[in-house]
Amino acid sequence: MIPGWANQVTFDSEYEPFFQPPGWVVGPVWAILYTTLAISFTSVLSKQDELQQFNMIVACFLIQLALNLAWPSVFNSEQYLISLLMIVGMVVFSFGYVYLIYDAVPFASRLMWPYIAWVSFAGIINTAYLLNSMK
Repeated sequence: MIPGWANQVTFDSEYEPFFQPPGWVVGPVWAILYTTLAISFTSVLSKQDELQQFNMIVACFLIQLALNLAWPSVFNSEQYLISLLMIVGMVVFSFGYVYLIYDAVPFASRLMWPYIAWVSFAGIINTAYLLNSMK
């Protein structure tokens, strides 16, 4: 699946949407995305004095990260509605982070866009699982 790597081992479903990427793609993509997240966040931490809402920025980043790390276990337990809401939270808090840092650290802000795109795509896949479970 998309957010997190843990689900590669534990997720087992007979249903799989046709647009779900193969497992061998997911690991390398997450390696790149987590690297860009780390670079973005360390760049923000280095500009702490230039950021007016630093505590809010850190909160947005940490909340989206916590949701991301918790997502696989919720999705794997087939709680598709809750996992979809978690993805919405990831996207909302990531947008908050991106917006709040853009003026002071535009590079760090732009580093988050591929992550937001990938997590949004995960939301589409999660929605497919949710709709399939409602049949």
